[in-house]
Amino acid sequence: MKVFHGSDIRIEKIDLAKSEFFRDFGRGFYVTNIREHAFQRANDIAARHNSYKPVITEFKYTEAYPITIGMNVKKFESISREWVEFVVLNRNRQIFHPAHTFDIVEGPIANDKMVIQIRLYEQGKISIEELIEKLTYREPTHQICFCTLASLYALELVDDNNFYSVIDNMTTVILEEMVVDLKITESTAIKRLYSSKSYEQLSNPETLLWQKTWQEIYKIIKEEHRY
Repeated sequence: MKVFHGSDIRIEKIDLAKSEFFRDFGRGFYVTNIREHAFQRANDIAARHNSYKPVITEFKYTEAYPITIGMNVKKFESISREWVEFVVLNRNRQIFHPAHTFDIVEGPIANDKMVIQIRLYEQGKISIEELIEKLTYREPTHQICFCTLASLYALELVDDNNFYSVIDNMTTVILEEMVVDLKITESTAIKRLYSSKSYEQLSNPETLLWQKTWQEIYKIIKEEHRY
């Protein structure tokens, strides 16, 4: 499986000591199989650090590896009572951490809107059934947390070749142009770009679309959406 990590630097070596506590699945190295989500995360970090630009590092996740050697893996297929209780447990600053013993945890993301609802549940203002109902209709999200050093062997860094470097640079420029030209928010621009057929073709090296200029690509995107 292709997975992506968003930051303001390329990750050449994973250092779990730099991981944050009190996240959805606990402390660990987080990736997603949704490139759009990785870019949004990278963009947020770049803005927070006043960095030059967001950077996406791609990895290959060998899903069979942790199973073969008997790692403790947990996968949440969707938002559920168990997922809610697990996220609340890991975000609880009043208990000893780590709050679980899994090597790898996979499942949905509790984004900012979800966190607000989770806090209402923690305060006893809504029931867990109401919470699950409110969260179920959000757009699909995905994250995998590699919690232990052993789990990192399931990840293989994808070489930063010319193709991926060009794509990352080009999408950054195109997104900036979309925000200014179309007068839309950055979040809206990200969703439109990554959901377009033009981007699907651009990210396929066999189409050779990536060898065109960003201006040519942007024109194709505008024609697709008839802006």
